Amino acid sequence: MKDFVHACLRRAIDVETKEVAALLWAFAYFFAIMCAYFILRPVRDDMAIAGGVRALPWLFTGTFIVMLCVVPFFGALVSRFPRRKFIPIVYWFFIANLLVFWALLQSGVSTVYVARAFFIWTSVFNLFIVSVFWSFMVDLFCEQQGRRLFGFVAAGGTAGTLVGPLVTLSTAAVIGTYNLLLVSVVFLVFALSCVGQLLKSVDELNGRSASKTLSAPSDEHGIDGGIFSGVTEIAKSPYMIGIGIFIALFTWTSTFLYFQQANIIASAFDNSLERTQVFAAINLAVSTLTILTQIFITGRFMKAFGVRIAVAFLPAVTMVGFALFALAPTLAMLIVFQVIRRASNFAITRPGREMLFTVVTKEQKYKSKNFIDTVVYRGGDAVSGWAFVGLNRGLSLDLSVIAAICVPIAAAWMGLAWVLGNRQMRLAKTDRDFVISPAQ
Repeated sequence: MKDFVHACLRRAIDVETKEVAALLWAFAYFFAIMCAYFILRPVRDDMAIAGGVRALPWLFTGTFIVMLCVVPFFGALVSRFPRRKFIPIVYWFFIANLLVFWALLQSGVSTVYVARAFFIWTSVFNLFIVSVFWSFMVDLFCEQQGRRLFGFVAAGGTAGTLVGPLVTLSTAAVIGTYNLLLVSVVFLVFALSCVGQLLKSVDELNGRSASKTLSAPSDEHGIDGGIFSGVTEIAKSPYMIGIGIFIALFTWTSTFLYFQQANIIASAFDNSLERTQVFAAINLAVSTLTILTQIFITGRFMKAFGVRIAVAFLPAVTMVGFALFALAPTLAMLIVFQVIRRASNFAITRPGREMLFTVVTKEQKYKSKNFIDTVVYRGGDAVSGWAFVGLNRGLSLDLSVIAAICVPIAAAWMGLAWVLGNRQMRLAKTDRDFVISPAQ
């Protein structure tokens, strides 16, 4: 059976027989968490509009403050427990949160404030679950494997982003918006089972292998360093600082586009259910385009062009997209830009961005990466959110002018991506002696 599965997979990706089980469980794991989030995402976006578009900068700022409070606790968790323990703890925590939100929303108590809290919580939730996932992946798979396999692994997440909106579109009117939270819980529980099976498959692989590249000693303890060591590791590394700036520029352009989307859709649709369905339809279009690209193109693209082109791809798309949107700031142009941009991120640049971390230390993979993926990310959201407000309301600039301002920002972002890609390629040349690390 394994040989048959391997033969099928080989038609799309360059995978070795011994990697099949780990690859498929990684695919299923990413599918589950992204499906869980994308069931919630249209609900979150509708709640943001229901709470008032003018309140968005405050919601982004609140998200950043919550991130600042949560990251030290995550650092303490990583320091104290090995990954086979702290990863399930993270997911059980979020499952419990979802159940509490479901109960509050069903009760109808302070719905507006609960909706705003849910927006902040979801914005924290999606970054943490994805950051933990990719930290786990870059710890399990080496740089060489990342080139071959991360496109397919990312396709698992895209399959989740495809199924999630379909679930929302097909069930929201039947079971009600709030009950979608319970559906999301089911997928998170499935993700937990995938984590266990993935660790088991890697343990079995290492146990069977006589190769020294697969038999490094297992560490059943937490990762060294204090709860703030991830920040100090960033400060000591120009490479990590560069990745942090890369993320900040990504969030700047993403937030500007998100605010433009919120303004245009709020003007076009008055009904909450219609807005939820529009957001779900956009997510569905993104997911369809992305998964086709990831399955048939990403792996070959990464192998042919490498990390440098991959990380610079999204900035280039963003630069062109904002230029076109500046000329025609319409709903149709916004939807096309959002679909192509997000698909480019998920299919090409996100796998390349995660490969930037395959050449750093374990502490940087978990702690520094998590700080960048959460605090830096949401800090960029908060700053750019207020910048948008200053330009739009303070200076009375319309959406087309704001889009034009983003063009040179995207150009600078593309230049930084090229530099980081070059640095990763140089570091990778000295670190090609590992296949799959033992599970901890």
